[in-house]
Amino acid sequence: MPKALLQIHFCVLLWGVTAILGKLISLPALPLVWWRMLIVVVALALLPRVWRGLRALTPRLALAYAGVGALVALHWLTFYGAIKLANASVAATCIALAPAFTAVVEPWVARRPFQWRELLFGLAVLPGVALVAGGVPDGMRAGVVVGAVSALLVALFGSLNKRLVSHADPLTVTALELGAGTVLLTALAPLLPLVLPVLGATDWVVPNLHDAGLLLLLSLACTLLPFALALVALRELSAYTVQLITNLEPVYAIVLAALLLGEQRELSPQFYLGVAIILGAVFAHPLLQRRRGPVRHPELLGTAEEKSVVD
Repeated sequence: MPKALLQIHFCVLLWGVTAILGKLISLPALPLVWWRMLIVVVALALLPRVWRGLRALTPRLALAYAGVGALVALHWLTFYGAIKLANASVAATCIALAPAFTAVVEPWVARRPFQWRELLFGLAVLPGVALVAGGVPDGMRAGVVVGAVSALLVALFGSLNKRLVSHADPLTVTALELGAGTVLLTALAPLLPLVLPVLGATDWVVPNLHDAGLLLLLSLACTLLPFALALVALRELSAYTVQLITNLEPVYAIVLAALLLGEQRELSPQFYLGVAIILGAVFAHPLLQRRRGPVRHPELLGTAEEKSVVD
């Protein structure tokens, strides 16, 4: 058990690093995400297990996963867009809103009645959101809005994945979703600079040596490596334990952003008070749920910056 706990903490730390790398990579959000997804898909395509899993999927299920992959691509695009518009701390804080959005969205997607406890949980984060929005410089507030959209997309595709994954291999799901997302971003590339220029690029950007190295680190060390380690660790940990630990991801990201990027100088105490309220609500949620069964949805580990993997 201690080894599994260390593994999942290490994974969460690596996921927290994704926001830092997003700030350090000089590419605009669109080519950054496109290269990240392409590298992961190419790496997964080298695994025979993925091809066996793809052949086992029905066309209808494959199409459904491709649709979810489109939401994944838009989630990553808006997540890194929020980093470019604001900074890593703001983007990580916004992604912490995903459980609150999920509490509201999942009953609708799963076609089950709303639970008042879940609705109240969603409302509990609103004061924190108001403080965060008021605690950032005016020039960063667009990043807060884009980051909140990214968290909403996590709630949407996470809830859809939970309906679809009962008989699918996690690596196959990740490969198919990210492959579909890569295709979507390729199609959006000529249009996005015209509609949302802050998220796109005027042309395809080939990364320089510095960015290429960071992209490999982001794709392999911070996406595939923690995914593989977490799949092993999840065999020994309860869903309750995993959710508590994965909720530390924005904490790690914000601390790393302060230590490595000095972002605390850009943000006010009001921002950090808002962060504390949001994280307090996020940590209270699994305490109220107290679900100790096994993790049922490990595939979500491969496709989100907010790693909510429990029912």
